[in-house]
Amino acid sequence: MGLTLRQLRYFLAVIDEGSFSGAARRVHVAQPAVSIAIARLEETLGLTLLHRGDRHVRPTAEGRVLERHARALLSGADAAELEMRELRGLIRGSVALGVPSMMGSYYFPPVLMGFKQRYPALRVSLFEGGGPEIAEMIRDGKLDLGVIVAEGEPDGIESRAFLREEMVACVPPDHQLAGRERITASEFLDHDLVLFQQGYFHRAFVDRISEETGREPRIAFESNLIALNRSLVERGFGITTFLRLVVQSEPGRLVALSFDPPVHLALSLAWKRGGYLSHAQRALVDFVLEHSAAPSR
Repeated sequence: MGLTLRQLRYFLAVIDEGSFSGAARRVHVAQPAVSIAIARLEETLGLTLLHRGDRHVRPTAEGRVLERHARALLSGADAAELEMRELRGLIRGSVALGVPSMMGSYYFPPVLMGFKQRYPALRVSLFEGGGPEIAEMIRDGKLDLGVIVAEGEPDGIESRAFLREEMVACVPPDHQLAGRERITASEFLDHDLVLFQQGYFHRAFVDRISEETGREPRIAFESNLIALNRSLVERGFGITTFLRLVVQSEPGRLVALSFDPPVHLALSLAWKRGGYLSHAQRALVDFVLEHSAAPSR
């Protein structure tokens, strides 16, 4: 497989920032994505392109040669993309996007900031809600796009998967379960719970395991405010379920336990089946998929 513009963009970001972590922040992706892209680039070329020091990454002699060509290629590509965007009318437009609160708080901020940098004149309006509500608003034409759980497409909806994330049980660091790596559904239901209200995929998961085990959940608090739920768990008022990315975003505040067996959610970006996507809306779909961790279908 030949070189890709994404690999070259990540390669230049590492050189400019002097580190893989700085490059990841610059291109708005996770650091492993940058590391993997550079490793594959070096494998494709059969060359070592970067000196990886403890504190600073710098190009090798071979890397300097590639840097010169990469800057010229990306400059031309950016100029072509800008002209095509202008021809397609992407200098203005708007997108109404529905997202669950957890995704809106922890996944989409860097993605939307990157989108705004690429398309500064486009306007994105965010609506927070549960998956079924978002799907209904898409069908009714109240939202252009929305994030739903990819467990079969709802009627009247088209979608593309963009993220696969683990659902984990979350406890405070001083909890009796904090030293565990895994927890069964039955063990989870033994504890007081802090839950989202009906209509959110985390609540649907708890309702499902409750039905499967024949156990009624011991609900201590119900709230759709993610910051409140997290604070309640941190202070020992119950345990809950979050996506693992929530725990990873602020290490040390909560401990994540995998369910036994593990539970993963596939999330999709959805729009009205057969509906027209404007250039601005299509641009956001393409941007989210470009920065996703899920393989395209």
